[in-house]
Amino acid sequence: MIDCNKTARKGTHFSVVDAGPCDKWPNYKVTLPGVELPGKLFLKDLLGLTGCEISINSMQPGESMPIYHIHHQNEEVYMFIRGRGQLQIDGETLNVSEGSIVRIAPGGERIWRNNSDEAMVYIVLQVKDGSLQQYGVNDATIPDKAPAWA
Repeated sequence: MIDCNKTARKGTHFSVVDAGPCDKWPNYKVTLPGVELPGKLFLKDLLGLTGCEISINSMQPGESMPIYHIHHQNEEVYMFIRGRGQLQIDGETLNVSEGSIVRIAPGGERIWRNNSDEAMVYIVLQVKDGSLQQYGVNDATIPDKAPAWA
């Protein structure tokens, strides 16, 4: 397993991390108080994110999140890229697979598992509920210039 001690390349207005191909994501791990989570890489600190937390995840067949948990301020969005499994939210079980996108509001009790025979690859975004003020082109200035590709 790879402890999450990757480094990011940083510029004036960007940061970038190479997490590698999805089939290598199971090699990451995160250690939290009382629990080790294989196949997880948090990106907030690596990228210097200030408005959200993002994690990339790969859960092997038969694995599950070891603890129920509830977020108090943050909503989470789960985007499933490969494989299939189940989320249990407030006691309701949802089947998920490639292309499933699930939002869980603060206060939602959650746990999930991979009950299939292949890796379940997914991305989780966590952001403070109600914090989005503007988005898309409403939060953009569009300069009148052509790209300068090398």
